[in-house]
Amino acid sequence: MQPSFYAVVPAGGAGTRLWPLSRQDHPKFLHDLTGTGRTLIQATADRLLPLSDGLVVVTGDKHADAVAAQLDLDVSDLLTEPSPRDSMAAIGLAAALLAHRHPDQDVILGSFAADHVITDTDAFARAVRTAVAAATEDYVVTIGIRATAPSTAFGYIRMGDPLASGVGAHHVHGFTEKPDAATAEEYLATGAYRWNAGMFVVRARVLLDHLARLQPTLAAGLERIAAAWDTSERTAVLDREWPALTKIAIDHAIAEPVAAAGGVAVVPGEFDWDDVGDWQSLGDLLPAGLGDVRVLGEESDVLALDSPGALAVTGSGRRLVLLGVPDAVVVDTADAVLVTTRDQAQRVKEIVARLSDDDGGLT
Repeated sequence: MQPSFYAVVPAGGAGTRLWPLSRQDHPKFLHDLTGTGRTLIQATADRLLPLSDGLVVVTGDKHADAVAAQLDLDVSDLLTEPSPRDSMAAIGLAAALLAHRHPDQDVILGSFAADHVITDTDAFARAVRTAVAAATEDYVVTIGIRATAPSTAFGYIRMGDPLASGVGAHHVHGFTEKPDAATAEEYLATGAYRWNAGMFVVRARVLLDHLARLQPTLAAGLERIAAAWDTSERTAVLDREWPALTKIAIDHAIAEPVAAAGGVAVVPGEFDWDDVGDWQSLGDLLPAGLGDVRVLGEESDVLALDSPGALAVTGSGRRLVLLGVPDAVVVDTADAVLVTTRDQAQRVKEIVARLSDDDGGLT
């Protein structure tokens, strides 16, 4: 049986490190952050549609209308979660529903986040096709990103020997969550480690079998929801089952324990990749102009002098003037202005936490 391949896009989170542009009600995947004219989720769909037999997006109730407005999706392929239950519930729901809808097909699914930036679409396509081929051998397959620096912001995949089939994938010996700087340096020196971008390709039935063995309560709840999804019972079953689902990431639920048993493979991804995790990261993605200042928005609204490496984000229509502030970050929105530096970008989430505590209405 020729397998069919469906792309699954979990679209959640608030992108708090990109506040005040990214908000809970309008997170980063709904924004054009690279000046291409396409939002991050639109660019994700652009990459995946030519490679797949269908695209399924899983998002929260509050984002469903915005996602639908940005993507040309059939309403049946937009799965809305009543509340966040982490990545395993989102991906598991898509897998269970695809298995129910296509009982006579060999369904392979690939999960790809909605908010990543990948410019070399040809290299990405080659990696996905290789991952699909490895998934036909019943591996859970991930795509490991070439590590270009000893980053402490990403998890790492330890890559082993090539699979005996010669499809272009390697055995995975383990996953490590964000290491300290010294450990990351050691990983890079070995050449055996890849960044974990959270991309997973696997047969739907293999994923669901692993889930039933490792997380039986979660698996049973998702099966009941999937069985009712295309019926008049959906709302009642969702209301009953969803709040009780185990809240766990796919990395912890499936990838790590299955890798320990030898069931995970990795495809080396030879393409540039960025998860646009903060303003520092975004500044690296945007082209330099205006005296080595990066601008997202209207360049005519920015005047910069002696501020190399700075990032200016326009949005309110006000003029932004940067004078003698190298590596500054200035983000101007209608109701908030952020002023920080690129090396403090990771700390923006601390501000968001304080705003949430203060109930300032700005998150």
